[in-house]
Amino acid sequence: MIRFWRQAPLPLLLLILGYGFWVSPDFKEIAAGVALFLFGMLSLEKGFKAFTGGTLEQVLRASTNRLWKSIAFGITSTTLMQSSTLVSLVTISFVSAEMITLAAGIGVIMGANLGTTTGAWLIAGLGLRVDIAGYAMPALVVGVILLLQRSKVLQGIGYLALGVGFLFLGIHYMKEGFEAFQGAFDLSGYVIPGILGVLLYTGIGMLITVIMQSSHATLLVIITALATGQISYDSALALAIGANLGSAITTAIGGMTANLGGKRLAIAHVLFNVMTATVAIVFIGQMAWAVDHLGALIGLADDEYLLKLALFHTLFNLLGVILLAPFTGVLERALIKYVNPAPKSREKPLYLYPGALETPATAISALRKEVGHLYDNAHDLIAHGVSLRRSVIDSDQSLADAVKNTRRIIPLDVDDVYEAKIKSLHSDIIAFISEIQGRELSQQSVEQLYDLQQASRDIVEAVKATKHLQKNLSRHGLSANPLIRERYDVIRLQIARVLREIRQLRTQDPETVTRLSLDAIKLSVQKSGRSFTADLNELIRGRRLSSSIATSMMNDENYAFEICSNLIEASHALLLPPTRAEQSAEGQLALNEQDIARMAGGNSNPRTRTHTDENEKTAG
Repeated sequence: MIRFWRQAPLPLLLLILGYGFWVSPDFKEIAAGVALFLFGMLSLEKGFKAFTGGTLEQVLRASTNRLWKSIAFGITSTTLMQSSTLVSLVTISFVSAEMITLAAGIGVIMGANLGTTTGAWLIAGLGLRVDIAGYAMPALVVGVILLLQRSKVLQGIGYLALGVGFLFLGIHYMKEGFEAFQGAFDLSGYVIPGILGVLLYTGIGMLITVIMQSSHATLLVIITALATGQISYDSALALAIGANLGSAITTAIGGMTANLGGKRLAIAHVLFNVMTATVAIVFIGQMAWAVDHLGALIGLADDEYLLKLALFHTLFNLLGVILLAPFTGVLERALIKYVNPAPKSREKPLYLYPGALETPATAISALRKEVGHLYDNAHDLIAHGVSLRRSVIDSDQSLADAVKNTRRIIPLDVDDVYEAKIKSLHSDIIAFISEIQGRELSQQSVEQLYDLQQASRDIVEAVKATKHLQKNLSRHGLSANPLIRERYDVIRLQIARVLREIRQLRTQDPETVTRLSLDAIKLSVQKSGRSFTADLNELIRGRRLSSSIATSMMNDENYAFEICSNLIEASHALLLPPTRAEQSAEGQLALNEQDIARMAGGNSNPRTRTHTDENEKTAG
């Protein structure tokens, strides 16, 4: 939030402020009011982020499975946080991480626009009618006391109290500043009649919001200026429309750093606000008439312009929601169809972007998706490494027949593909994890990060083992000796089965996947390895295979075991429940290494994975 102030050159900002202070001493109070108001919003943002270790995200998931719930969530969250920009940017993060659908995100955006109108009501109805600074002092004192506590929850509440206090102080100083400023300038004398004036003041409102990065701050300026007679009521209506347009632009700027899903939602926000503003501008006369009549019904006097402005702000945002809500599904499909820029190459991150770091939940969700992307790359490479197409593994076709009927070994430069498709993406994942670790995390989040980092490493190790296996497979996979070819077919078939079974688990409902599902695959790999070794020993005893080629086969089967084991381990982090408590419950039923080894028919020691240099020394 407030990206403009963080990124704009400091000398330029100081020059602008210095000029304002020089032109009018009264400008200092207005500038101080805006600064305190923005700082209060930053404090609220930080306070609410203290509760995003799981609570806010869980509420979001449960609150966005229906459009009306998404809209209600947007209204509620924006009313509490008093920042539609914050809610919009966080929602973009959730959509980008695929934690909620694009349609749900559009609903939250619509609700956020409606929720931001509560700020206008609070400022117009309370902030400028009472000595609000008197309420700010206790909030600041309580906030500082809570910040000194060790509990992160209490510190979060402290930031919320500080936020409220600084918001109130900002409103107070803005009011005082405009009252003093009134003697020097009277902007109400510069009213431009007709549609030209509406468009001009709409543009001014939009510009102010883009600079301040907050439609709430803009509304504060508008209402305080209206209260002191600096602007006319008609001009205030147009400025309020511009504030809405400006908030969409700030969200769009933030959304440009997101992935495709986030960009689509940012575009939806712009379309919604442009449509709402267009309707409000075209029918501004009719809406002003409606405000007068509705105001009379609820007891507003004809000269209650502040509350009438708040009512106008609510009405045109409500009208936008009513107009767009029935077409949310149509808009979602259109965005998916038409907002589809050139796809990124597979080796580039699809889910890792700066906005995903807004909360631990969005960061970890994006990271899990990216590790899944890395797995997909490894899946393709390993499939080609055993000379099978991905389409074959993903189909219902008999893998045994596909392996048996192989007529050629697929040429594959594993080193080249590893560098382009695996290593670069793994490096991006590690860099992203480092960024997350530099933030405040719960113990559960730290454990999830470790699991996903280990999963990424397991995937890389599986690919490295494929590199070793592929050397001998390309030499002996289609050997004229049926005994050699059949044994390599067994190795290829085992890897292909593991790839298919994990793929099938990844396409299932996550609720149906358990640790036992993966243990069953691991048990199958153990049994296959023991059977393979026993078969080779029998062939050596019968002198049907030389010990040198048989030893090479054993090493290659060991590489195959590494591939399968690492893929299964990586799948634990991608498929199983993310929380330790859920994993612990699953673990009560899961098999340990000794259980699997015993069931596979061996001793109780887990299989060790050691290699000789036979593969490097011999042709076999």
